[in-house]
Amino acid sequence: MKYPIVIHKDQNSDYGVTFPDLPGCFSVGSSIEEAIAMSQEAAECHIEGMLLDSEPIPVASSIENHQDNPDYKDGLWALVNIDVSKLSLKAKRINITMPERLLNTVDHYARNHGETRSGLLAQAITEYMAEHQ
Repeated sequence: MKYPIVIHKDQNSDYGVTFPDLPGCFSVGSSIEEAIAMSQEAAECHIEGMLLDSEPIPVASSIENHQDNPDYKDGLWALVNIDVSKLSLKAKRINITMPERLLNTVDHYARNHGETRSGLLAQAITEYMAEHQ
């Protein structure tokens, strides 16, 4: 899932990162590049904690959904990719059946977006369940 982040900097401070879709998740860095890298680690830890507590994982929304929020005024926007399938405590191999054409489409999409089949399916299921609670 690609989560939007807002990077902000006050005078005489490091760069701060806020996740509009992950309340309570923050990060910092001495440069923009470091702030983005550290934000990925922060989001993974935050989401893993949510998984441990059996909390639903918020669906990532678009940057446009948050741009008008005055809390993020003058912030620099970026996206951070979080592979939720890698965060669960224990992976379990399963056997599922689906139409071959759909499987080929899933594999093609995953490959073109730098993801794995398992990661894409885990993300899709997570997003679907979060939207239909």
